[in-house]
Amino acid sequence: MATDTPAAAALQEELLRRARARAGRPAAAPAPAPVRQGPAPLSHAQRRMWLMDRLGHGDASYSVPFATRLRGPLDLDALTAALTSLVRRHEILRTRYGQQDGEPYQEVRPAPETIAVRVVEADADGSGTLLAEEAHRPFDLAAGPLPRALVLRHGEQDHTVLLTFHHITIDGPSLETVAGELARDYAAAARGTAAEEQPEPPQYADFARREQAAADRLEQGLSHWAGRLEGIAPLRLPRPAQPPADTVRRPAGTRTVPLDPRVPAALRALGRQHRATLFTVALAASFAALHRFTGEDDLVIGVAGTHRQGADMRGLVGLCVNTLPVRVDTTGDPSFGALVERVRDALLEAQQRREVPFDLVLERLGAAARDTDGSALIRVTADVLGTPTTLRLPGLTDEYVEVGAGEAKFDLSFGMVDTDAPAGLVQYSRTALDEEAAAALGAHYAALLTAVADEPGLRLSRLPGAPPAPREETGGHPAEVLLRSHPEVAEAAVVAPAGGPLLAYAVLRGIGGPSPAELRSRLRTALAAELVPAAVTLLDTLPRKADGTADVARLPGLPSAPAPEGAHADAVTEGFTDLLGNTPGPDDDFFLLGGHSLIAVQLAERLRQALKLPLTGLDIMQARTPRAVTALLDAREAERVAAPSAAPSRPRRTREGTVLVTGGTGGVGAFVLRELAARGRPVLALARPESAHLVAAEGVDVVEGDLTDLDGLRKAVDSADAVIHAACTFTRPEVDVTAMAAMVGAWSRGPFVFVSSVDAYGHPAGEWVAEESAPRQPLSGYGQAKVDCEGLLLRAAGAQGRGGASAVRSPLVWGPHQRLRDQLRWGATGVLYQAAREGRPIVLPQPGTQGHTWYGAAWVHAAALARAVVSALDSPVHGVANAVSGHLAWRDLATGLTELLGSDSEIRETDEVHPDLDHRWHYRADRLAPSLRARPDEDWRSVLAAMVGPSER
Repeated sequence: MATDTPAAAALQEELLRRARARAGRPAAAPAPAPVRQGPAPLSHAQRRMWLMDRLGHGDASYSVPFATRLRGPLDLDALTAALTSLVRRHEILRTRYGQQDGEPYQEVRPAPETIAVRVVEADADGSGTLLAEEAHRPFDLAAGPLPRALVLRHGEQDHTVLLTFHHITIDGPSLETVAGELARDYAAAARGTAAEEQPEPPQYADFARREQAAADRLEQGLSHWAGRLEGIAPLRLPRPAQPPADTVRRPAGTRTVPLDPRVPAALRALGRQHRATLFTVALAASFAALHRFTGEDDLVIGVAGTHRQGADMRGLVGLCVNTLPVRVDTTGDPSFGALVERVRDALLEAQQRREVPFDLVLERLGAAARDTDGSALIRVTADVLGTPTTLRLPGLTDEYVEVGAGEAKFDLSFGMVDTDAPAGLVQYSRTALDEEAAAALGAHYAALLTAVADEPGLRLSRLPGAPPAPREETGGHPAEVLLRSHPEVAEAAVVAPAGGPLLAYAVLRGIGGPSPAELRSRLRTALAAELVPAAVTLLDTLPRKADGTADVARLPGLPSAPAPEGAHADAVTEGFTDLLGNTPGPDDDFFLLGGHSLIAVQLAERLRQALKLPLTGLDIMQARTPRAVTALLDAREAERVAAPSAAPSRPRRTREGTVLVTGGTGGVGAFVLRELAARGRPVLALARPESAHLVAAEGVDVVEGDLTDLDGLRKAVDSADAVIHAACTFTRPEVDVTAMAAMVGAWSRGPFVFVSSVDAYGHPAGEWVAEESAPRQPLSGYGQAKVDCEGLLLRAAGAQGRGGASAVRSPLVWGPHQRLRDQLRWGATGVLYQAAREGRPIVLPQPGTQGHTWYGAAWVHAAALARAVVSALDSPVHGVANAVSGHLAWRDLATGLTELLGSDSEIRETDEVHPDLDHRWHYRADRLAPSLRARPDEDWRSVLAAMVGPSER
């Protein structure tokens, strides 16, 4: 929680003065009375969360984990009662989010009878991974993101309680309310008495309605922000040359440097000298560090504001935060004390307009709110972090537990920790900021805080910090590399247009640098004639794609390609025109035309429904131009045309012995379909409409649906004589379990085979794992979902006319299929693959580390897995069976990858174990052994060679 907030202390004096100056003005219209019937609009803060979910960012970035270690006699029944009471009192905690006519809404669901509290036995030392996995489990906003409760039992009187909320339902101040109410209701439930009756709390939907009703009174504030931010450009940060291989598992990094305990007190004293709070001083330090890091003078940093005002908001649970952009000019090499005063005035000005939602500010700014590479206006934030909130239950001692969700909401965040253990920290997105630069920035920020605490009169030029050293260029056209090596050139690109001469483009670091003729002369003296561009053009900025690479299509002076034609181009142009209000040219930029996140979602859904092709809002934001969107749709249509025609979906089976297959578009499902076709079995494949062409083949009928369409799942199961369930969301366990429950409920005949995972075993005690061994904690959320799905299936088998059931647990699946190739490159083995591909050292745990004699992975060939799964239709195992082709040590896999990729990566072994490589189990696979017996080219070397492919070598 933040302490010493920017509206506190001396700033209140100035706020009061300005309030008196406005005293004679007419009062604002009174807030409308609460109206809680039917759906309500989303607040602007909720709308941002909803959009992130729709764009495909429904990940741990927006989970709010709240964990406390409690020592003493914990009453689990009382905790359950208190949590259930909390959800009943606050409607926002049981609200679902839907969409109608392109607009989102929120709707309160009935209060549940009870909130389940999951209890897991776990050692305290190893609980961090389990807590992080629980925090990473995404929420389903359409179903209603009820809070999740997990209790880790370390001992009879030693527990860790983790409550996980979605950020759309809660913010920092809400946690204080939640903790207080839980403590009160827990105490009453533990005593066996009713809690003291409390006034009904304010409900968040009423706040959202009031915010919408006041929208027409925001014009003055919007005009202020548009003027205040005019001319500002999103900050450029030094990107990594290659995104780290493990960014999927660890997308964010944090650098924390302890501070001397005297530093916060000294900074407070400095603030009093300049009529500023500690928050303001820390924010000024963030501006100073950013100035030293980037060399820029005109800077914007985002800070958290709040809409919580007045007694009627007291006790409100919900998302009431707003981003305030603070713009500060650091020119003139001011002293740090002078910078504090500049920051104080800018912060006060921002606070005066805190009622204006930042999303509306971005819409007003339009294309100016985003750089040519798609970077957002606010990339950097700052805060002061105080003592965190804990769950304080009577009769127990509490200790805060940090749960690393591993996500960064912004590209860079500065934080000053104001506790008994003060520190300076920076958190950063590992795809947006170079690791070495981030490490240096973290050290410089802490050193800067210490320096200004000792000597606040220091000028910015004398403070710790410096721009990161330029990276050594290792690729690109020789002219491009030479241009970038010029000390006054910030960026460069060289292109060779079809049928035209070589052209070069450069962006200078400042005004008054070399002319185009001077730069070309430099190239002429160093390069062969055929490598010298015909011209060098100076640009203010180099247009970039969403991935950071130069967008050649938007460079000036290149011959223009003809506008795309056809049904896809017409639909794209019509969609751009209707939603953005202007007819676009083929290369006009979505953002420059005024596009934003919601319009991207709406445009993607419109095109997806009209053309029946897969498309997401993120596709729109990455493609950006009508030409690029059309090309993307053309490519997906080509995939459809190349595939066999899909038979129309049908409500009932037309052939005896039909097997329903889910997940047919995935790697495992594709091999299952091939195996069934080889055996002449009629198939009904479940697929989304836009993906139906990927599974259609002779003997395969298609029924439309997915795991979230429960009615469609039930009808599909009812239409078939047997089921092979190979679909999985991977990241939404609750969806997987709910889908399995619906399918089992509709299952009335024939066998049912579920493709499960060895993750369901958790962390077994021994090296060898027998089939049907009991799971051992800790289990990941994914592994627990597999156990839950297996339980639903096996308990129902054989009853009410149902056939036998088989749960086939597979390890890593390898085979020549694009989905399986992606898993090899970016999944659990991605840390090895990417290191080998980039020629970096491959670091492996050496045998004997942590007492384990072997580290590696079990694997199965996709064709062998498919044979095993299909064989279980005719001979159910009536339980759990493993499907394993073999076990491969990490060193053998690393050696094989380096050979196949032609890599010179050094393979090292250390006593450290990377989380992705912490696997040391062998799984017995006896029940399905005949089907798993290897056929030609199913050895691990052959299948890896087929997966890597010549294009990767």
